Amino acid sequence: MKQSVIAELTTKELSERLEEEVKQLAKLKLHHAVSPIENPNRIKEYRKTIARLKTELRARELAEVKSVK
Repeated sequence: MKQSVIAELTTKELSERLEEEVKQLAKLKLHHAVSPIENPNRIKEYRKTIARLKTELRARELAEVKSVK
């Protein structure tokens, strides 16, 4: 998921998407531990997507705090 797409999502959608991505990553890691998956780079892609989502959520949180002051 690209950063431009993430920026267009609402905060609620970001939170929901983050939860879903974390679940998918856990599931993918479990499958990979049991038997090697076809494309192990997908694990890296999920981790990067999760990091992008968390970064956007934190940036919005900081912007909200800054606007209150």
